[in-house]
Parts: sequence; structure tokens; C-alpha cells
Amino acid sequence: MVNRWRPATVVVMALLLAAAVYFLLPVVWVLVAATKSTADLFGTFGLWSPHPQLGANLGRLFGDGLFGRWILNSFLYAGAGALVATVLSAGAGYAMAKYPFRGREALFNLVLAGVLVPSTVLALPTYLIFSQAGLTGSFWSVLLPSIVSPFGVYLARIHANAAIPDALLESARLDGAGEYRIFFSIGLKIMSPALVTIFLFQFIGIWNNYFLPLVMLSDQNLYPVTLGLALWNSQTFRNPAFFELTVTGAAVSALLLVITMASLQRFWRAGLTAGSVKG
Repeated sequence: MVNRWRPATVVVMALLLAAAVYFLLPVVWVLVAATKSTADLFGTFGLWSPHPQLGANLGRLFGDGLFGRWILNSFLYAGAGALVATVLSAGAGYAMAKYPFRGREALFNLVLAGVLVPSTVLALPTYLIFSQAGLTGSFWSVLLPSIVSPFGVYLARIHANAAIPDALLESARLDGAGEYRIFFSIGLKIMSPALVTIFLFQFIGIWNNYFLPLVMLSDQNLYPVTLGLALWNSQTFRNPAFFELTVTGAAVSALLLVITMASLQRFWRAGLTAGSVKG
């Protein structure tokens, strides 16, 4: 009988278990803390809630409607921004992968350079540009910068280059299909696993983005949930009740992200192209 518990296997399993605990422990703490009062939050063990009051905390969280507006804003920024960014990345990546043109590699290298630039570096120039256009303080000042994803273009090109056979495209052209039809009927379907990945990465990046809304927005009704929770956290020194709101809001925000990823995971599968090329 083969011994499955070799020393190397045990070490790997122990490391994976330690990594899982490291990443999941903060999430568990937030979920437990969301059921506590302010007194229990600082006076009891972090992973235990002796007097759960989740219902009361949620009632206060959504009571005035401001947190619900922040959640809706985050879904609008992240959902619309990630969707448009995915479509643009798919078109740009597919074109760079399947259409040879002068300067293609130079353009792709420029896109790679964009991946390396931190978003915080671009926040101030973006603010100045939008200020000249009169868009600062508006919904568009957060949405428009979110529809550009250099990483998405990079991933779309790599996946299109590897997953879409040139012979398949030539076969479609011989059957009389136009380039747009080939892209929407064949290219997007084969690229769907990469597009879901791009959407998820962009969605999470926009949802967690704090600095850009901080620079662009002044109206609390336009805040995303990250900026709103930071605002509440800054007020805890005046009113400790904001600790409950901040922690409960963070738990709700984290759960919404988990639900979104779980709901999209079923689309995360490779497309089958066997038999699609004419013999």
C-alpha cells in the first residue's frame, strides 16, 4: 500500500493549512465582531460573541439608508466599470493577438508598462484632467477611470493567442463569416474563462479602490462603501457607536464580494474547441 503521508506531503499540507488560517482568520473575526456591541467588541475574546446582536447592528447599519446607498454606488462603479473594461480588454487583446499590424509589439509593451504603474500614481493627474473637464465630484469621475484595465488587455491577448487557433478563424472566413461575427460568435466564447477572470479582478479592484473616490468625490451620497466606512471609522473617536457600524459594514461588504465571486465561479470553465476546425 502506498503511503500517502510522506514527509513532503505533510509539510505541504501544513503550509497550506497555515496559509488558510492566515487568510481566513481576519474574515472570521470580522463576521464575529459584526454581532457584538461596542462594549463586547473591546471587552471580549475576538472570536467569540457572548451576547450576539447581529439583527440590531444590521438595523442601525441600514437604518438611515446611507449605507445602502454606498453599497449601491459600489455595485454601480464596480459592475459597470468591470463590464466595460472586460469588453474593451477583450476587443483590444483579440486584435493584438490575431491581427498583425505595424507597431503591435510596441503597443503591447506600452500596455505592459501600464500594468506596472500603481493606480495611486495616476490619481492626481486624473484629478487634474477631470477637473479641467468639470467632471470632478460626479459619478463619472470614478467610473470612467475604472473602465481601463491594462492587465485585462494583457490577459485577453495571452489567452486569445493560446486558445484561439488561426485555422479556426480561417475556416470561419472561408464560410463567409465577417470579422465582427467571428469575434462575437467564436472569439468571445473561447475567451470566456479569461473574460470572467478579467471581470472578477476588475470588479474587486474597483470595489476595494479607496484613493480614487477619496480624491474625486465630496458628496457623501456618491461615496462607495470603502470610502463610506473610512468616513465612519474617522468618527469613532467622537462617537464609539460608529465602531459597530464600521465593523458590521465591513462584514456585509466582504460577504457581498464572496457571494459575487461564488455566483460567477460557474462561468469559470474552459471552452471546448475540439472538432470546430474543418478537416
